[in-house]
Amino acid sequence: MTEAAAHPVKLGGVHHAAYRCKDAKETVEWYGRVLGMDYTTAFAEDHVPSTGEYDPYMHVFLDAGNGNILAFFELPNQPDMGRDENTPAWVQHLAFRVPDEEALLAAKAHVESEGIEVLGPTHHGIFKSIYFFDPNGHRVELAADIGTEEQYAELKRVAPMMLDEWSETKKAPRHADWLHAIAREEHAKS
Repeated sequence: MTEAAAHPVKLGGVHHAAYRCKDAKETVEWYGRVLGMDYTTAFAEDHVPSTGEYDPYMHVFLDAGNGNILAFFELPNQPDMGRDENTPAWVQHLAFRVPDEEALLAAKAHVESEGIEVLGPTHHGIFKSIYFFDPNGHRVELAADIGTEEQYAELKRVAPMMLDEWSETKKAPRHADWLHAIAREEHAKS
């Protein structure tokens, strides 16, 4: 029996991931226009259900495909939203899967046609991705998997060793250097 099978909590996937937005309507329209997400649901309350405190909000839900829901809160009575200035802008992001490299390049062309600056494609060894920002300042990534089953299996095999080494040294472990070699070779060709 695997450790996950024996665990008392049985997850069925991500119900939704929620972030803050500056303007709910602008956000819903942007994600529909730029990424083709369907706007499915809205909740609006004056009091927070979990705490009872007075804090009017609009909570909107967008379908990101395959049962994945992205949600946003507009909080007009809270201070203007910012970001964690101690965390680089590239760290916190929303990453969405696209079917393949062709779809990734088509998405890049579409996003750029919306007047949005796009970085990439960036080669990560087992996937390629592009990056851009939504109107709230959230970094968005679109990724196309390109790895083999053997590569994913090897990454899973070395993951525990890498985490242990990182925990002890806080230096990048080299168990998966082959990923970076693949990416460097690809970049050298372009």
